[in-house]
Amino acid sequence: GDTESVRFELRRDGAPVYIDQVEQLSLNTVVGQFAVPGSAQAVLEVEVGDGLISEFGAVALGDEIWLSNPITGAFEPLPAGIDLDPSLFFDPEGGWQPLMEGLTDVELVGIEERDGADRYRISATAPADRVEAITAGLVRDQDVEIDFWIQPVTGHVRAVEFTTAVGGDDVEWELELSEFGADFDIQPPDGLDS
Repeated sequence: GDTESVRFELRRDGAPVYIDQVEQLSLNTVVGQFAVPGSAQAVLEVEVGDGLISEFGAVALGDEIWLSNPITGAFEPLPAGIDLDPSLFFDPEGGWQPLMEGLTDVELVGIEERDGADRYRISATAPADRVEAITAGLVRDQDVEIDFWIQPVTGHVRAVEFTTAVGGDDVEWELELSEFGADFDIQPPDGLDS
């Protein structure tokens, strides 16, 4: 909850998870940076229709969100029908801190090596409303069993893995966090119309 900035990489495997109302854009990955109070920039890899892979840039500053046009590359205000705000992944007030405070069935699994360092592995159940908040609305209406890998000295969550159900199929999620406290320069995209 006290983190000022972080680099994140979210990967999805399994059943498709759509970010648009007409279910044509299925999210594969989101890689970006977040800084408090509510700014983020990210690159989203999506699968369009039946297998075409495309990338979008996304920038969120406060209540404003821009998404790059996959054809022209120019940034435009978030189109109607696409539900994505990358800053919600790490909102310290509405995301991570309440998630960690609301966990149930918390268990220390042990100490495991991950990314070349020892991490505490914690298993817990996260309530549906908190899961929805930290996944920017991509996962809804389900409590989720989550495994966390926590850096012992700082207490930073370095990795998160969980499985959710979408339409009766499993979706596997993996989130990696790094560069805590880095100075990310998150600005409105160039070339916006005034």
